[in-house]
Amino acid sequence: MSSLGDSTLPNASRWIFYPVLFLAGLAAMAIAMAAVVLILTYPNLPSLEILTDYRPKIPLRVYTAEGQLIGEFGEEHRDVVRFQDVPDVMKQAILAAEDERFYQHNGVDVLGVIRAALSNLTGGSKRQGASTITQQVAKNFFLSSEKTYTRKLYEALLSFKIENNLSKDQIFELYINQIYLGQRAYGFGAAAQIYYGKPLKNLTTAEAAMLAGLPKAPSAFNPVVNPKRARLRQQYVLRRMLELGFINPKQHDAALKQALVVKRDTYEYPVHAEFVAEMARQLAAERFPEDVYSRGLRVYTTILKSDQEAAYHSLRRGVLDYDRRHGYRGAEAFLDMSDIKSEQDEALDEMLQDFHDSEDLHPAVVLQADAKQIRAYRRGGEIVTLSGDGLKFALRMMDDKSPPNKRIRRGAVIRVQMDDNNNWRIAQMPEVEAAFLSTDPKNGAIRALVGGFDFSRNKFNHATQAWRQPGSSFKPFIYSGALEKGFTPASIIEDAPISIPASVTGSQAWEPKNYDGKYEGPMRMRTALAKSKNMVSIRLLQASGVNYIQDYVTRFGFDADKHPPYLTMALGAGAVTPWQMVAAYSIFANGGYRIQPFVVRDIQDDKGQVLAEAQPITAGDESLRAIDPRNAYLMNSMLHDVTIYGTGARASATLKRRDLAGKTGTTNEYVDAWFCGYQQTVVGCSWIGFDQPKSLGRGETGGSAALPTWIGYMAKALKDVPESVMSQPDGLVALDMENPGKGPAREFFYKENVPPVIEPEPPQDPTITPTD
Repeated sequence: MSSLGDSTLPNASRWIFYPVLFLAGLAAMAIAMAAVVLILTYPNLPSLEILTDYRPKIPLRVYTAEGQLIGEFGEEHRDVVRFQDVPDVMKQAILAAEDERFYQHNGVDVLGVIRAALSNLTGGSKRQGASTITQQVAKNFFLSSEKTYTRKLYEALLSFKIENNLSKDQIFELYINQIYLGQRAYGFGAAAQIYYGKPLKNLTTAEAAMLAGLPKAPSAFNPVVNPKRARLRQQYVLRRMLELGFINPKQHDAALKQALVVKRDTYEYPVHAEFVAEMARQLAAERFPEDVYSRGLRVYTTILKSDQEAAYHSLRRGVLDYDRRHGYRGAEAFLDMSDIKSEQDEALDEMLQDFHDSEDLHPAVVLQADAKQIRAYRRGGEIVTLSGDGLKFALRMMDDKSPPNKRIRRGAVIRVQMDDNNNWRIAQMPEVEAAFLSTDPKNGAIRALVGGFDFSRNKFNHATQAWRQPGSSFKPFIYSGALEKGFTPASIIEDAPISIPASVTGSQAWEPKNYDGKYEGPMRMRTALAKSKNMVSIRLLQASGVNYIQDYVTRFGFDADKHPPYLTMALGAGAVTPWQMVAAYSIFANGGYRIQPFVVRDIQDDKGQVLAEAQPITAGDESLRAIDPRNAYLMNSMLHDVTIYGTGARASATLKRRDLAGKTGTTNEYVDAWFCGYQQTVVGCSWIGFDQPKSLGRGETGGSAALPTWIGYMAKALKDVPESVMSQPDGLVALDMENPGKGPAREFFYKENVPPVIEPEPPQDPTITPTD
């Protein structure tokens, strides 16, 4: 019997046997080596504690009092969701895009690897990967992104370990919450908010498919940066969902037709309260400096959603109305259009990247312009046509006589806005700034705060940081001090020109004027405040004593050093912030108590445990009394008259209420305009002016420039709030007094300041005839 040697094999069999034997040997060696690697490496794989005790970096979040998100701060935007709270359509889209056999394989999809290898061999390059969801979890938590065989092997071993220790749903949940999806969004919960401004549970099939396409290449398929490539990727995901039976043809077609509205500004929130969010961030960072942006702190403010929305929209409307009164300034900028070949050139979007949308003020680049029509390109591909009334605002910048650097022509960047009839009109970004805030006068809780026209453009908080002259809005505090000096609302004071000689001022003669240039002679103190008579205010300050009034106004929270003891204090020449003013007017509204405005209610950890909370002081505690309750009552009465027949009469006339009180303020040369006022339940303060102080323009008084914002807010804040009046305190006496030129009128006095009453002579009996 011959031995089994090569000579016993036919020649043809040898050519088959040797290569097979060689390959089998290689495979055996590979298996042996893999076994050795597995035996040596597997015990040294990292602990899975990071997965089993998952603690992601959760950003600092800021909310309204009702729990509406208004701000988020942290390197990683993340909204952790439970697996059972993820909608099926989102899970299906992810599986279709990333790992259709996720629930069949054990961490490494062998069939997927073979398929990818064959594709790469036939394609001649490494064009297709085969990473499973489990492998991506392993990579994201434990490994670098380098593409080496060693790392891939390590990744596979980690995947096996993960699969042996966690359920499929647990692994899927980790993936859903950890994967990076562009725009600083980590996890699909955060991506849903950042790209679409909605929670994960509200996503449509089209939106879910778009997000599911992001993990492969978050920058390449980002719908904000590359909308066309993102659309192609979305179509692929929808096709895979159809092929896998996750959706039917009808749902597939409907998803393809849905127009996706992607948020361009990733910092947009349902409520515009950016200045409040920043204030809350600063307070939280000061209070909890360690890991403030990653430990999941929640800051709840005192802001009321409806009040904040009313304040935001009213301020913008007031600023834009002012801006339109002063004319169009011309093109915002000019872009080089020499390389633009068509109206849908992709470069147009890139050219507009530096011009952000400001709510309803959209940047657009002019494609064509003549005296009758403008065609302009809006970011995203929309062609806007403006004509007729939509051009009136800018007509003077459309003819050949307009300055070349401002003229509307091809390449000019303009702002377009929808009017009330949904027609496009030309607009512009205003140069003027403004602030508005409101508070509860009983405890100081801020109900609304808007620190400027557009936080993205100018982050300076004018409500809390802007030191401006208050003008006539400061007069009530001087009048209040005068009441303590013995004056009464019925006191007769001369409204006549005043001249202070240079020998007194130390420099040059001072000859102040009334804002309207009119002088009306003797008048009641009450009337003088309603009409904002400068001469009366100066005489009251002079009679009360400037040093006394300088000290007296500190009761309202003002800084003495910001209000030098000169007669100019009567005209509001000192410096205040809107924050101070709303606190000061609250004293008149609540009956004379000093309160401290605050904007943060409490700070909680990620479990909802309260870590810090406000301790507000409440009006009614006599230790907090700032002024005599009688003084508050009389000032409240006089400030009501301002809104009924005085410089603020537009307030009562528009809102049709008789329980409003307040004061206009206009500084010299119309540099600052104010209106500060209240109804007993809410105090509001409105300011408008330029950052670099200059005139707002002749006639731009507090009543015309600032009051409309206050009215717009109060129309919403006081809706369904019944009218109320302040209760009369003890120690006041009411008398009918003669008012010059007006006849008798009832007035109130401190009991100790009641004027002497001259008894009239008794009438004679007409039946008795006098004798000599």
